[in-house]
Amino acid sequence: MQDSSIAMRAIEAGSFSGYDGLRNIELPVPRPAKDRVLVRVTAAGVTPLDYTILSGNHPRAKAPLVLGNEGAGVIEDAGNSSFAVGSRVMFTGPYGVRENGTWEEWLLARPEDLALVPDAIGDVVAASLPVAYLTAQITLTLVGFKPGMTVLAPAIGGSVGNAIYQVARARGAGMVISTAGSAAKVARARELGFDDVIDLTAEGLADGVRRITSGAGVDIVIDSIGGAVTGEALSSLGLGGVLVTLGYAAGRKTTIDVTDLIWKGARMAGFSLFAQSADAFAAAWSELIPLIVGGSVKPIVERDYPLVDAGEALRHLIEDRPFGKVVLVA
Repeated sequence: MQDSSIAMRAIEAGSFSGYDGLRNIELPVPRPAKDRVLVRVTAAGVTPLDYTILSGNHPRAKAPLVLGNEGAGVIEDAGNSSFAVGSRVMFTGPYGVRENGTWEEWLLARPEDLALVPDAIGDVVAASLPVAYLTAQITLTLVGFKPGMTVLAPAIGGSVGNAIYQVARARGAGMVISTAGSAAKVARARELGFDDVIDLTAEGLADGVRRITSGAGVDIVIDSIGGAVTGEALSSLGLGGVLVTLGYAAGRKTTIDVTDLIWKGARMAGFSLFAQSADAFAAAWSELIPLIVGGSVKPIVERDYPLVDAGEALRHLIEDRPFGKVVLVA
């Protein structure tokens, strides 16, 4: 067990003032607690939520705060949980929002937030999974997805959009459609085996969906982008379809045509991953892990950075908009 008198490295937002608010600091290693599990963090995800918080746009986050909403690591003290010391785990939760997050070398996690990592999955990939893949699995389940349904998951290069695409396809979707903001990303998507990706520089989202579906529209939209995409995605629904909105990287406001709801008998719903129960997380992992280990779902990590370069990693994610996940390695 780690000596709690020893300092650990952490990346803290001293203020919510953009990248300049980040600082490399040392903090005491957390002391073990019976109702928490002490995890030595080996890898941590970088997500748009980190930027939202760092920009001062999350009402529940208070500075100073160690960022990082998801991660993977090794249990060093299991508290009173059923986990064994030495187990490899991955997790997400309120970390990096309402309490210090995964951009540090040790973290006290809630046992109910942890999932065991199979030997076939490395730490970097494991750290890339929780937010995107739990979101994909749970949202598809909540909207009543069934094999044969058609799904629209905008932003094929983003971690959530890509996860929804892959999970829906692996679960037997009749068709999955996505979008990309450049011809280069469409080409990259095709290289990786993702078909029916709309190039938004050449065609509108709704027009592309109508073309691909021969005018029928899709059964399900899971929109992680927000802004104008939400209104376009809503008009892409078929009769009785449902749109789930869960992100707002492109903006918090949109304009919709209410007849897309009225005439189609469609509906909209919001989704927050962290409002879901521990049972929902456990059920989702039980479905997801076999898909990943079996190879029908292949998470994409575009790049990893050392922990000390967290600011550059976040800038790369937000400004360069890479195809795939960005991960920090402790």
